[in-house]
Amino acid sequence: MEIGVPKETKDQEFRVGLSPGSVRGLTEQRHAVFVETQAGLGAGFSDADYEQVGATIVPDAKSAWDRDLVVKVKEPLAAEYGFLQKGQLLFTYLHLAANRALTEQLLERGTTAIAYETVELPDQRLPLLAPMSIIAGRLAVQFGARFLERQQGGRGVLLGGVPGVSPGRVVILGGGVVGTEAARMAIGMGARVQILDVNVDRLAYLETLFGSRAELLYSSSSQIESVVSDADLLVGAVLVLARKAPVLVSRSSVRQMRPGSVIVDVAVDQGGCVETVRPTSHTQPTYVEEGVVHYGVPNMPGAVPWTATQALNNSTFPYVLKLANNGMDALERDRALARGLNVQNHRLVHPAVQDVFPDLVH
Repeated sequence: MEIGVPKETKDQEFRVGLSPGSVRGLTEQRHAVFVETQAGLGAGFSDADYEQVGATIVPDAKSAWDRDLVVKVKEPLAAEYGFLQKGQLLFTYLHLAANRALTEQLLERGTTAIAYETVELPDQRLPLLAPMSIIAGRLAVQFGARFLERQQGGRGVLLGGVPGVSPGRVVILGGGVVGTEAARMAIGMGARVQILDVNVDRLAYLETLFGSRAELLYSSSSQIESVVSDADLLVGAVLVLARKAPVLVSRSSVRQMRPGSVIVDVAVDQGGCVETVRPTSHTQPTYVEEGVVHYGVPNMPGAVPWTATQALNNSTFPYVLKLANNGMDALERDRALARGLNVQNHRLVHPAVQDVFPDLVH
């Protein structure tokens, strides 16, 4: 099979769909891999690295896109819609619930699209979302700590505090992978940490991880309102599979936060769970609204592309290889991969995305 690896076009997105190690695994099985020139440079992989493992370096995006299978990291942007075509298999993060325009383009052009974030194991784990969720959770606190610095527009709080001075307070909405990793980082820094979740069993599990080092609270509207106002750093870590994130924090609650507090909403790529959050970019990551610093970069792991590309490929490569070896028959053999199918033959097929766009279902 011919497999294309285009260079990512999202602002300062330096990850790449396939690492040289993954390309080697494909070429050893006689697949042809076409990598757009400098696609891996930001992640530390040169064109020569890809050529050494059997890839063909192509000069432009079209040459990479015009293949049977296209492997990316982030969803196609408007400038890439023209590369989408019928009979093509696209494997990448899509987050269609928050992107009607891309959904319509995939339907119109007849591209078969499998989303990393909806590949789902029988136990409901999301194996291709997990590695980036781990990184995003850890970065949320790392970035939050930075933007709490006065020179970055924050209120000048050191999350860990010092002897004689209270540490900062970190409130985390959601106790899944992102929330757990955010808590791990915040606790490691010495912050006071509160985690809110609606799943009591998950809260019980988190107690086994963190014990008394984190306060574990059942998430309700009143509970959220009561803790958000005291947060120095609020981390949105809510995930609803293939759907827009619910808005849990209202503008009025944000208004109650102290000036210079920071919000990092990891759920922004699914619409965000804080009313005042909107997507930003690595070039301009923050803005101030209601006196609070907001960070809404939807591709946070792109800040650490060397780590993130390898972590992602560790999880995606087995599925890429199945698609390369078996084409669409791979979905019959692997039910987890089949659950990742979002669009096929001009039809929206993922049930959760159908619920978001019922007018596009036919």
